[in-house]
Amino acid sequence: MLHQIALLATVTVLGVLEQAYFAMQVIYVRRKCKVSPPVTSGPPEFERIFRAQANCTEYFPIFLSLLWVAGVFFHQVLAACCGVLYLIARYQYFSGYARCAQGRLAPLYLSAGVLCILIGLSVTGLLVYFVPLPRFLFPK
Repeated sequence: MLHQIALLATVTVLGVLEQAYFAMQVIYVRRKCKVSPPVTSGPPEFERIFRAQANCTEYFPIFLSLLWVAGVFFHQVLAACCGVLYLIARYQYFSGYARCAQGRLAPLYLSAGVLCILIGLSVTGLLVYFVPLPRFLFPK
């Protein structure tokens, strides 16, 4: 059983570590710019990093849900590969946004595209699971 979900679990842990890295970057820039919580505005450098982290955190539950549904109901390896690509795109998004607001756009489109692929895999996997296919398509 564990071999059927090991890759999904690995990508999940990598995603959690990435989220922790993003949160640590906000703490670092808060100290650097002297922006104490709960204040969420300050110099542009702080605001970009704060927004990048918040945006990544907002999409993380959607990513995790789709990763696991696609991996369990469609194909673990394909879902895990999409998951790694998503995490790379999100890191590029965060890094690009930290430099300038326009730097986030290309990685944003890539990560959105990966989420669309995971949606497609998830829906396909669930349809195959719940909707009986005609026997002539898959004879025994």
